[in-house]
Amino acid sequence: MSEIWVLVDTTADGSIRNVTYEVLTAAVKLKEKNSGTVAAVFLGESAGAIESDLGKYGADKVYKIENPGLKEFNPSAYASALSESIKKHSPDIVLGGNTLQNQDFLPRVSALTSGGLVLDAVDLDISASSTLAIKRYRYSGKSISGMTFHDVKPMIATVRPNTFKPNESSGAGEVVQEAVEIPAQDNVKILETKLVPKDRPELTEADKIVSGGRGVASTENFQLIFDIADSIGAGAGASRAAVDSGYVPYEMQVGQTGKVVAPNLYIAVGISGSVQHYAGMGSSKVIVAINKDPDAPIFQKCDYGICGDLFEVLPALTEEFKKLS
Repeated sequence: MSEIWVLVDTTADGSIRNVTYEVLTAAVKLKEKNSGTVAAVFLGESAGAIESDLGKYGADKVYKIENPGLKEFNPSAYASALSESIKKHSPDIVLGGNTLQNQDFLPRVSALTSGGLVLDAVDLDISASSTLAIKRYRYSGKSISGMTFHDVKPMIATVRPNTFKPNESSGAGEVVQEAVEIPAQDNVKILETKLVPKDRPELTEADKIVSGGRGVASTENFQLIFDIADSIGAGAGASRAAVDSGYVPYEMQVGQTGKVVAPNLYIAVGISGSVQHYAGMGSSKVIVAINKDPDAPIFQKCDYGICGDLFEVLPALTEEFKKLS
């Protein structure tokens, strides 16, 4: 029986990222077509008792690839460990969230296993020839292309976060301990890891996001973005123009050259709505635009628009949101 592997993504504190449950949900749908087994795959120093949570979302099996050499993320070590397990168990499909970590090491896995790889899928299916069929955005979200793997295994793909809604389903969560050897890595050596404390939800995990653009005009004015984001429990983002202007750090950038997000609610403040920015947030469920320029392109792409001065609109909205909390 073929296996569909789903990589377990975790946060810095070890908790499972929501995208893992989303991809498990997608894998369960694929399982209905190829009668395979859905297996969650953990790579790290210690997984703990994660099998029950993963089983709730359809994991029939949980591979725990544990090794002290996997404590810190190292693309070479992670690729070596996962590739060794893939060669041993021969899964047909390997899926993961389209996170920075997976984007980093999965191309190495593809090369080591002679597998195929597609990044940032927005739809998954099994084709008539029993191969993985994928849809992904092209041309900054202006079109959707279809791709199908041919005569290659494993078929590896990453899935855009917030594309699938996590659904609980039955799974056994049977545990399989995997012992792997981590070879000495000459090309990558982790010297130090620094974690930046965050007061707001991570952008790729956030259900709601408020982003500011060049129109916010300064670092000090971005406090308006933070205030309204905090009033609704949202993540705080920015356009490339705001980042390039030095208002906020790059880690807040949303767009083609920043983070790709797909929250249920995205509020764009003082953002014109360039194609590059839209490519990073266009799949949001509801888009709200606040801009004083009635001809701003963002108004052609949003669900709701407020044409007005953000310095007047934001404080008023923030106060109303606080009343609802």
